[in-house]
Amino acid sequence: MEIPRATARRIRLVVFDIDGVMTDGGVYMGATADGTTVELKRFNVQDGLGIRILQKSEVQVAMISGRVSGATAIRAAELGVQDVFQDGGARKIPILQELLDAGGLEWTEVAVLGDDLADLPLMQRAGLPATVANGTAEVRRAAVWQSTKEGGRGAVREFVEALLRARGEWTGLVDEYCRERGG
Repeated sequence: MEIPRATARRIRLVVFDIDGVMTDGGVYMGATADGTTVELKRFNVQDGLGIRILQKSEVQVAMISGRVSGATAIRAAELGVQDVFQDGGARKIPILQELLDAGGLEWTEVAVLGDDLADLPLMQRAGLPATVANGTAEVRRAAVWQSTKEGGRGAVREFVEALLRARGEWTGLVDEYCRERGG
């Protein structure tokens, strides 16, 4: 599915949900021998590289989750994403509005990649609402772009590539990435 060039060029901020978008939605819970709680999530390496390439463009990256998780904070730090927000009540609108106000951005300049009902209010306001292949029916109806891949299985990378191709930036950014690695 292609993103219209005019829409893509207008985007200045991409917001990614975490559970079900950057992960497959599974949460592994356990405890160490001393009783310390441990939570693990599976993130896709290709998705991470997609985010790194997006960060080389003029598009800002943010992550907003409706769950509080140490694994999310670790992944965001690893990717160098500064704007990461976790709200256990999934109150995402006030978080994003504050980010927009701070950056002087409008909702029409925002792309949101979500998968479930907690993302729907953001998607209904965003200039580019997008979802993963396994998004809920309500989210799929609100989206103007849908990945062919499921959340946590390359959907983020697919979205980033579609957005940057529509902006005419993908090939140049990939070339830059390869040159930086001696290619």
